This record gives sequence, structure tokens and C-alpha cells, in this order.
Amino acid sequence: MNILVTNDDGIGSSGILALAQAMGTIGNTFILAPDRNWSVSGHVKTLSRPLRVNPVTLKDDIQGWTSDGSPADCVTLGAHGFFNVPIHLVVSGINTTANVGQDITCSGTVTAAMEAAIHGIPAIAFSLDTSQLNGEKPDYESAAIWAKKVVEIALQHPFAPHSLLSVNIPALPKDKVKGFQVTRLGSRIYYDYLDRRVDPRGLDYVWISGKEPGGINEAGTDIGALAEGYVSVTPIHLDMTAYHLMDSINAWNWEQPEKYEINLNRLEKSCC
Repeated sequence: MNILVTNDDGIGSSGILALAQAMGTIGNTFILAPDRNWSVSGHVKTLSRPLRVNPVTLKDDIQGWTSDGSPADCVTLGAHGFFNVPIHLVVSGINTTANVGQDITCSGTVTAAMEAAIHGIPAIAFSLDTSQLNGEKPDYESAAIWAKKVVEIALQHPFAPHSLLSVNIPALPKDKVKGFQVTRLGSRIYYDYLDRRVDPRGLDYVWISGKEPGGINEAGTDIGALAEGYVSVTPIHLDMTAYHLMDSINAWNWEQPEKYEINLNRLEKSCC
């Protein structure tokens, strides 16, 4: 079995090293990750310039490759034969923070796994919930033990086409983690705001600022599982069609009305 290991934190991350070492006990491991941090990058594909890929030696003389492209680019390279072998599984991570709820749309960790699913390759994204560590050093080796268990169990079953697993691991000692929960996506709460500033040359600029996002602690969700001390395993499918809305939207008047009025109050409630 040939396993491609990537991430969005960059080739120097402790998380990718721990994940690669764990995967090395399961199959032939090929490491290809970005040469810099691509956190919160979303699903980026590089089409307007060439990609540079260079060999790199990680800790304990582990050999890998690094690219100036995105996490999704790294998966695409592997899927299209960069290593001259077929890739049977893609694992992404271990990310330095949790990727729960709406995070999956902007997470480079998860969208790398999405890229693998697009290519028909089974994929699992791993993230570590470090929100409660208060500056303490994350234990990636313990997280990698749980990641290995997920992979070993998942490989005993077929992956549905165009699907992936998003796995979030609580940052707890190994013996404190209660086990696994199969979950649905929860609801993140974001506290973003615009911080308007002026640079030394008198030009305006804007930071998107805000404290760390929260979430609704609901049973059965990835957020709820982490709060209870469980590893959250969330199946993700690339078909994001809202089937439950199709009948109601089909009932809309699709003939151009002569007069119409936009209800701004309703739009503001639904979008913000």
C-alpha cells in the first residue's frame, strides 16, 4: 500500500512528522507537503505558474518532498504520478487546531483530502483540538496513535466514491481519550471583525481580526464529541447539493415578475 502524507501547516510541522511515522508502520509512505503554512487557505489549485518540488530530509533522516504549491497541489502531484507509483490512500495533517463545522470549507487540511476524493483516492484528514491547551505543547505522537487506529479500521471497509473522513482528536493524554464517535458537522460560531488601520505611509489597510471561534456543543456533532473527550470521525461527501431545498426552490415563481420588492430584513437575518 502506498500512502501519501501531506498537510497545510508546512513540511516543517511536528504534526506531519508524527503522522508519517505512524503511517510508515502501515504501508509505503510518501511525504509531499507545502514549503510554507497554508492554513485557512481553502481548496486552492495552482494553474497559472509552474510548481517547484524539492527533496527534504526531516527528523530521524525521514525523506520527503516539499512544493511551493498548495496542499491540494501536493495531492494532485501525487495522484498524477509524481512518485511513479499509484497512491492508494491520502492522509492529511495532523493539523495544529481542530477543523469542525464550517471550518472544513476553508481548511487546507480537509480540502487536501477533498482533492484526493476528487481523484477517487480514499482520504482522511486529521486535526488536533488544541483549544484547551493554554499554550502547552501539543502531543502529536499521542494523536498519531489515534490516527493510526482510524486508518487501520477504515482500510477494512470500502470508501464511498467522492467521500472522505474528517477526524478531530482531542488534545488529551492517550489514556484520557474515551474512544470514537461517528459524528455530523457541528455549527461554528465566528467572532470576526474588521480592524481598520493606517500604515506608516498613511495608506489604509484592514486586518480580519477576532478571537478564536467557538461552537455549539451539541450531541452527535464533531464539536460535541470533542467536548466529551472523544475522537470525532465525520464522513464528508463532495456532493453538497441541498436536496431538502430543491422542492421549495422549484416552487418559486421563475417567471420574471413585473414588480418585486427585496426584503432586506429577511436577507440580513438569513445571512449574518
